Amino acid sequence: MYRVNEIFYSLQGEGFWTGTPAVFLRFSGCNLRCPFCDTDFTHAQQMDADQILAAIAAAGGACKHVIVTGGEPALQLDQALVDRLHEEGYTIHIETNGTKPLPSGIDWITCSPKQDWLPGAAPVIEKANELKMVYTGQDVEKWLAFKADHYFLQPCSCQNTKEVVTYILSHPRWRLSLQTHKYLDIR
Repeated sequence: MYRVNEIFYSLQGEGFWTGTPAVFLRFSGCNLRCPFCDTDFTHAQQMDADQILAAIAAAGGACKHVIVTGGEPALQLDQALVDRLHEEGYTIHIETNGTKPLPSGIDWITCSPKQDWLPGAAPVIEKANELKMVYTGQDVEKWLAFKADHYFLQPCSCQNTKEVVTYILSHPRWRLSLQTHKYLDIR
């Protein structure tokens, strides 16, 4: 059984895949307590793999992209669910803080480390397709040593966008990630 916060269909609002239709599988719970977290984990429904797959199909119809998120989805996502999703033809993206090992076969990994705010939260994963940092003025250049294909800085709750843009213009290895779903008022 898995603790599921919600399953819904929308557009990816952040990072490399911004604007892409996807079904979001949001697990409930996290191993960290980030000061800027905007996710409510008080709601959780116990679901088995069959129920999750049925809800994903009902929410997304023909869409075959699933974004597994949370909280921290690596606390619950296991090899059995990854294999079932692949058997049903889904591409699996995960958004993780990187502090827990991941099952094999995930198609796209977004790592958003939180070690800058929580010193004991160092990533244990060694590479990702994209590294996405919530920027609050901290030293992010050290994160360019983390093995990733793409490096994104994201304003904190859309409140310091100009500061992030200014930083990126001076440090062009970074790209801007906006929480476009918030600007568009979609989930």
